[in-house]
Amino acid sequence: MLGWELPPHNSGGLGVVCHQLCKALSKRNVDIEFVLPYTAEHDADFMKITAAHPQDVTEILKSGIAYDSYRYTFTDGRVESIDIYGQQLMFERAVSKIVEETEFDIIHAHDWLTFRAGLAAKRYSGRPLICHVHSVESDRAGGNGGNPLVREIESLGLMLADKIIAVSEHTKQTIIRDYNIPAENIEVVHNSIEKSDMPQLSDKNVYTYLSTLKQQGWHVVVNVGRLTVQKNLVNLLKAAQLTVQKSPKTMFVIVGSGEQHHELIMEAAALGIGANVLFTGFQRGQAWRDAFAIGDLFVMPSVSEPFGLTPLEAIQYGTPSLISYQSGVSEVLQNCLKVDFWDIREMANQITAAVDYLPLRQELVKNMRREYDRLSWDSAVDKLQSIYSQHLETNHEKLAVSL
Repeated sequence: MLGWELPPHNSGGLGVVCHQLCKALSKRNVDIEFVLPYTAEHDADFMKITAAHPQDVTEILKSGIAYDSYRYTFTDGRVESIDIYGQQLMFERAVSKIVEETEFDIIHAHDWLTFRAGLAAKRYSGRPLICHVHSVESDRAGGNGGNPLVREIESLGLMLADKIIAVSEHTKQTIIRDYNIPAENIEVVHNSIEKSDMPQLSDKNVYTYLSTLKQQGWHVVVNVGRLTVQKNLVNLLKAAQLTVQKSPKTMFVIVGSGEQHHELIMEAAALGIGANVLFTGFQRGQAWRDAFAIGDLFVMPSVSEPFGLTPLEAIQYGTPSLISYQSGVSEVLQNCLKVDFWDIREMANQITAAVDYLPLRQELVKNMRREYDRLSWDSAVDKLQSIYSQHLETNHEKLAVSL
């Protein structure tokens, strides 16, 4: 299995999903070697984790949360920072070397960052390649074309894969639209959540300022995620302005980091709601967990969200959600508020209704919790094992014919 990150060194949901999916697969006696492009300690004793080092590199460190923050230490003592495309090339070469020394049945590559390495592994080993798509470039570009080099890598990987896994029907249709891949080549396997991995709440929330405001009759609306155009936070702030006009005691908490950080601060100020918006920056641990718990409503208004784990994380801590119809998780959750990402006025109406009416929030929490409690990785693992078996049989037949 080829991946780009795992907790606690992840920048988003991709690493979390990979960790939980592999944990569920290991319970079915699937033997996994997870190959990463950096060196770190991980709490994942259910699989072997390998750092893909080129032969002249002694250490690769991931510095910060950005995908392109990697520092290479070479055997001659040199230290270099490698950009994201150079990193993929290094990863591809290192994986090619690992393939020569490792026995395996299936290559399972997560997202475009690993597709080149996956193709190299397929070329050298002859084993089936499964490309697992958690997002495509048009998602990350907020519905626009995005980076042409990334699109080229995605297109090549998807065309040459033996099977494609999409995390939602929404993502499957995007792949078909963007890359003309036949529908029968794509299998939808929805993400889930490992409830036992979710940290428990403590008696005291770290956001004491917000706790005090709530005691004074304020309500809190929370968003957790990357501050990028894909997440549609400019529209959320415009909806916040309309909400504050009707319900002045509403505080919006934006948790995360990204290239839009300063733009969003300026936007909140320009809209005249700077006093009602709190930007916390990137959070982990208790501060991340308590951000969900302090909210009266969680909002995920993404332009295009392949799946979206955060509404599931929110309900774990008792907070109902408003999500965009343009998200994969909307295929899984029925008992939550939903809105088109572009409909700012309706977004504001639903936020206002949720913060103003406690019975609505209580009903949403009760019904969302019922759906959440039924979720598990079992269905996803069943589908994956079926795909693995199908392609192993096909590969054995090809080998027999060639012999």
